[in-house]
Amino acid sequence: MQGLRAKFRLAAVVALTLWIALLGLYSLLKPISNGCVMTYMYPTYIPISAAGDAAAASGKYGLYLYHEGWKKIDFDEHLKQLSGVPVLFIPGNGGSFKQVRSVAAESDRAYQGGPPESTFHHEAGLTSDEGRADTHLAGFELPTQYKNRLDWFAVDLEGEHSAMDGQILEEHTEYVVYAIHRILDQYKHSHDVREKEGAAASSSLPKSVILVGHSMGGFVARAAMIHPRLRKAAVETILTLSTPHQSPPVALQPSLGHYFEHVNREWRKGYEVQSTHAASYVTDLSNVIVVSISGGYNDYQVRTKLETLDGIVPPTHGFFISSTSMRNVWLSMEHQAILWCNQLVVQVSQTLLNLVDTKTGVPFPERQKRLSVFARMLRSGIPDAFQCTSQPDSNVHGGQVARLPGCPNNLIWKDDGLERDLYIETSTVTVLAMDGRRRWLDIHKLGSNGKSHFVFVTNLAPCSGARLHLWPEKGKSNSESPSDKRVIEITSKLVQIPSGPAPVQMEPGSQTEQAPPSSVLRLTPEDMQGFRFLTISIAPRPIVSGRPPPGASMAVGQFFDAKDGERVLSAPALLLSAYSSKDVLLEEDHPIALNLSFDINLGLLPTSLSLKATGCGIQRSGLPDEEAGDMDNSKLCKLRCFPPVALAWDSTSGLHVFPNAYSETVTVDSSPALLSSSPGSGKTSVLLLVDPHCSYELTFAASLTAAAGKFLLLYSSQIVGSFFAVIFFALMQQVRAWDLDLPIPSVLTAMESNLKMPLPFAPLGFSPLLLSLFVCVLNSQPLPPLVSFIAVSIICYLLANGVGAILVWVSQFLFYAAALTHVFIKSRSVLYVSCQHCVKDDVYH
Repeated sequence: MQGLRAKFRLAAVVALTLWIALLGLYSLLKPISNGCVMTYMYPTYIPISAAGDAAAASGKYGLYLYHEGWKKIDFDEHLKQLSGVPVLFIPGNGGSFKQVRSVAAESDRAYQGGPPESTFHHEAGLTSDEGRADTHLAGFELPTQYKNRLDWFAVDLEGEHSAMDGQILEEHTEYVVYAIHRILDQYKHSHDVREKEGAAASSSLPKSVILVGHSMGGFVARAAMIHPRLRKAAVETILTLSTPHQSPPVALQPSLGHYFEHVNREWRKGYEVQSTHAASYVTDLSNVIVVSISGGYNDYQVRTKLETLDGIVPPTHGFFISSTSMRNVWLSMEHQAILWCNQLVVQVSQTLLNLVDTKTGVPFPERQKRLSVFARMLRSGIPDAFQCTSQPDSNVHGGQVARLPGCPNNLIWKDDGLERDLYIETSTVTVLAMDGRRRWLDIHKLGSNGKSHFVFVTNLAPCSGARLHLWPEKGKSNSESPSDKRVIEITSKLVQIPSGPAPVQMEPGSQTEQAPPSSVLRLTPEDMQGFRFLTISIAPRPIVSGRPPPGASMAVGQFFDAKDGERVLSAPALLLSAYSSKDVLLEEDHPIALNLSFDINLGLLPTSLSLKATGCGIQRSGLPDEEAGDMDNSKLCKLRCFPPVALAWDSTSGLHVFPNAYSETVTVDSSPALLSSSPGSGKTSVLLLVDPHCSYELTFAASLTAAAGKFLLLYSSQIVGSFFAVIFFALMQQVRAWDLDLPIPSVLTAMESNLKMPLPFAPLGFSPLLLSLFVCVLNSQPLPPLVSFIAVSIICYLLANGVGAILVWVSQFLFYAAALTHVFIKSRSVLYVSCQHCVKDDVYH
């Protein structure tokens, strides 16, 4: 009976393994729609000849300069005119130097086109930990024009697989150091040649090279920094794309893991030089910044957790950001797509061009200025606006809104240019046209009864389309008010969010769908403290900025109680939703911002959110019943209510934005259920911006297919490790039976016993967990997520047993098939030989 139970347990484990494997493979092999736009270019690669004694050592590698343009050029003449800012691209595992073409081409176009026009949205800057209060940043603004172009170089590393061997990484590092010196020497040579010919020389020669590395190339860039032969201050800025910094994705050889440990250890020492009296041979990294960009949850090769800089680079010298939270990008992309995704390469190109000082034509020497450029160009203001991070909003000081930058004078409309004012008596205010009116909202009246929070969403551009002010008293301008009771413009608190597709018309000549929001503003009770009125001014139809107005104008604001919008989805409810979806009804006049808290990390259990409109005031629309009854609710509500937007926040990968979230599978790129997981990694927060004019049926359903794929991606190494442990356990049982002269059990029989936990081994299994708890308590560290860790560990162990049983059965089947084939062939050959003898005997007789 016990043997039958053991076989039943093993069969159940095999069924679970096959089910998860099939679902996971279907999820991982399904085509991904990342939303990226292709980048086009006219590439030319100019070889840079080797020079000096390093030429022989670097014979198999090469160095190239990129040129954008379809016309044929003279290589020598082009090198003679070299005077831009040098940037070196380092390809990754199996990569090509030609992968530089996308970002190099967009850099050339950006330099010729100039900086993008300011949108006057709230800009995210450095946090207090990163040196926001540094004196070098006082009055620092981004350049309004580009002083110098970027000269893109690329190293040809022969497409070698650097992710497989540490020795290859060391060879690549050696050549990159040589390439950096060769680039700087080429600029000096070109400068000297122009000087001899009497041509105008550049104002200053570059003293450093910006390094941009993809995948393992980013790690090679960091490894070059600690190379003993690298010139001092030859590199001060490093940008990495989908680069594993913490450890190799798959350490196939010990040399790879040892090299990672060596480089990271030297980097930690390098940043300690500025605060301690370290040895003279330690590389000084005090002026070096590193910015790591991740591709997000669609990058299956390198997970976000490996791309963070925690414990390697201090916050004052760099930061990590996911492409899902980058300004003007908002997309997750595959490992290779991050090199050509137009939205990302354009933003990276604009960022690198902004590093150049307009006075000198070279990158800013001050570390904090360079880091501030990266933060302001790449980061979104959404986390600050909705307090997703632990850092306080930089625009709130002492409980009130600080003095914010106002709109420029050429975009300011005078009060007498507006139509008559409107006085809003309800907690919700709506704008459906650029009517040139100012709306007054009484904070004390509309914000009573707990409705102390205000959120405003719009598709109108800040300053040129909409402006917002806080007034201590009605009707008094700044000239009439004392200094401590001035009117404050808060338009610059509007943060940019990605807008979905443009609205469409249901039928020719009919009303268009409501426009998706492109900006959002959030005011807390602390922001509005000391003010009585909030005004929303909408520009008149004759536009001010010179650009045509949007096809459909939209703005919705609401005072609401934040507690009414909070929803907590427990772990059991989420797990049950995989079989029976959970519905939440949102009545009309619901909070515009819904804060959903998931007790299970959506990186482990992706969840499908569906918003179906059930009503939008059709009873009060004035339409005849027979006409209203023929209209589909969802279509009618799209004409009145703006498309919902989902903002998901994860402690590891940051912000994820899902526009037009009528039906969306929300997932994040995280690594929960590990003892090394960061605090709060076991949960995910999702903020839904939903139009309060419409009622919705909000449906949650855990996606088992996506969850299986995520599980295999996140914990494949744990499953493989457990698999080897399972095999060793089975072999140990066979050896023990041999020593005791007992019948040797088969591998399957030994694996069946693996599914039982003998009591003597229970303390041994739980002792590491107890030890980790003791260490955390001793060091006053947050406790690891033990419950989720134990649950995931058990599943990994079961899958390892299932994989082992499947391999044993498959091998038995193959051996059995081979034996049958052998017997069949042998019997046929014997029969053939006997028949030959019979024929010979007949002939003889």
